[in-house]
Amino acid sequence: MATILQNDHFLRACLRQATPYTPVWLMRQAGRYLPEYCQTRAKAGSFMGLATNTDFATEVTLQPLDLYPLDAAILFSDILTVPDAMGLGLSFEAGEGPRFAKTTRDEASVAALAVPDMAKLRYVFDAVTSIRKALNGRVPLIGFAGSPWTLACYMVEGRGSDDYRAVKTLMYSRPDLMHRILEVNALSVAAYLNAQIEAGAQAVMIFDSWGGVLADGAFQQFSLRYTAMVLSHLRRGHEGKVIPRLVFTKGGGLWLSEMAALDCDVLGLDWTMNLGRARHLVGGTEGGPGKALQGNIDPMVLFANPEQIDAAVQQVLASFGTPHTDPSTTGPTHIFNLGHGINQLTPPENVAALVEAVHKHSRAMRDVTEKV
Repeated sequence: MATILQNDHFLRACLRQATPYTPVWLMRQAGRYLPEYCQTRAKAGSFMGLATNTDFATEVTLQPLDLYPLDAAILFSDILTVPDAMGLGLSFEAGEGPRFAKTTRDEASVAALAVPDMAKLRYVFDAVTSIRKALNGRVPLIGFAGSPWTLACYMVEGRGSDDYRAVKTLMYSRPDLMHRILEVNALSVAAYLNAQIEAGAQAVMIFDSWGGVLADGAFQQFSLRYTAMVLSHLRRGHEGKVIPRLVFTKGGGLWLSEMAALDCDVLGLDWTMNLGRARHLVGGTEGGPGKALQGNIDPMVLFANPEQIDAAVQQVLASFGTPHTDPSTTGPTHIFNLGHGINQLTPPENVAALVEAVHKHSRAMRDVTEKV
């Protein structure tokens, strides 16, 4: 694991250090929009066949890096591997998304929950180690997990939901049971991410995909509190290197000021939040504490033509503002990403246009700053 990183711009930006351009990677960058991915998935036979096979998981993680000059790789896996290891029986039906054979809705099922034996998730850790070796220092590898609240949504509902009726009913009517689920989830996610770090992940990200469906007050009590619990149990470093921690709450802009207290390095933003305002609220000042920001272009921009994508990239970069360029101190930094996962129907050539535009325009912004 001692291979020297050839491109550490993502890690430096996470730690609010100056970079020669704004690093970029995409949520779900290894996925169904790529013909190469679809071919590998067909060979694997199913999503779980893909995720549980070290060679296939390594192959699809590297595919977007062979196509685009992205600044980070992210482990190919799924957030629901943890509750699957708890014995809930995860499956993926074509066109329907994930579902569990068992739900967690009553006293007996909640009482039966426990932090799973991490040996059941060995396939994930083997994939991390394999991917890290295959990257050979090209870019850093990001590990990830779902937030305790997001996992609870799937565990209680048994599948994705439009109205979150089952999970919110449990939350409001039996908060004691919900807190028990969330505590087990938090300890499980922390153990899972620590094992990914041990296996070679160079940064870890918590996806609070459904935090934004909660009411004000409920978000703090049932989501933010347990994300903080995960972070409090995470390793801060490995093999002498700091391991940056990223948190993304879709729909979380309302609570950004409160999220500033999280013990993490980076806050991800969806497309509803203005980057300049976020920088003012939590980005910090030159040499002072703060959070790096990640995001936040609307994924649907990728269905426009290359000239329009270019203009939209410039708009996002401009909204963040003047880049931090002083190598002797820390300051506000930005990691370019989508405001949510890439859509499966996205034209692959438009991803190339996006990445090229981010690198080109962010370099130009720094050239101007340095000349001034």
